[in-house]
Amino acid sequence: MSFQPKQSEHLIPLPLVDTSEERICLPLVLNVLIRYWGENVPLDEAAEISKRYSGIKGTIMIEGIELAERHGFVSYLYRGSLKDLKRRIDQGIPPIAILPGIHDVVQHATIVSGYDSEERRILTYVPQQDALGAIPESRFEQDWSQDDMITVLLVPKDMRDLVHADELVFSQSNRLCFEAEKLRLQGLIDEAADKLKKATSIDSENSQAWCLLAGMYNELGLEEATKCYEQAVKVNPKCYLAYRGLGNYYLKRKDYSMAEAYYTKAIDLNPQRYGPIYKNRAVARLEIGDRSGAVEDLTRYLEQVPAAPDRKNVEDAIAELK
Repeated sequence: MSFQPKQSEHLIPLPLVDTSEERICLPLVLNVLIRYWGENVPLDEAAEISKRYSGIKGTIMIEGIELAERHGFVSYLYRGSLKDLKRRIDQGIPPIAILPGIHDVVQHATIVSGYDSEERRILTYVPQQDALGAIPESRFEQDWSQDDMITVLLVPKDMRDLVHADELVFSQSNRLCFEAEKLRLQGLIDEAADKLKKATSIDSENSQAWCLLAGMYNELGLEEATKCYEQAVKVNPKCYLAYRGLGNYYLKRKDYSMAEAYYTKAIDLNPQRYGPIYKNRAVARLEIGDRSGAVEDLTRYLEQVPAAPDRKNVEDAIAELK
């Protein structure tokens, strides 16, 4: 939701940055924080780096982080908490939280700009004049936990003493995870896998590391994917992406009952998170003879992804199945 902010000692005023300034390698959230700290990162440098990723949808957070680090910043990527978020706000450090996406976006990054202790809401940055997002703390925490409460801090190097890096959980392994994702997008699969293996050996309780490693094995068609996904779920039972990944794994292997079961586990965790999962579950349900369930899922897919490129084909399939 968006609302007009009130005066609060727990609110950091952030600069309004036009969304047109976002680059593949300079996400809007990082650009806002760079401006907040009174610095600038050359957009032409970000544009030049982005040329390496033609055809990539979305942004690459670690490229933006590394760009900022080359221009006087230091970053921290770790598992946070509501208490930690509030502490950062009261320090004047706006943190970035990695949260579930909507429609056909599986994840998104948002800046936490404050909190309302009376209404128990987390306030988030909205790129509109005099507007904020306001999310009940319980819902924010529930959603955030699906991605292991990943937190990103970006501060000028001369302020690093405020952070106390030795207290941060998963900071080294999370950094490796972000770096591995960049390598994967560059097609350097072996190097990416090596980083993720190192991340799991450093922090065996880091569900993100296990889930990313599983995803890589899944893309390669390796059975090791299931063990990694299962480990991700073991250390974080709310790991949506691991359940979705297991669904994808079994769908590719035509084990449709298992695929349907794992897609359902993911959907039960967050029915609104990722619209295309309903299309995948529809395929699995159709294969196990659940035509009505498939129709429901295809309908839900179109509701959650209004601009679906395959809308006409899906509408035709729904009409044929009814």
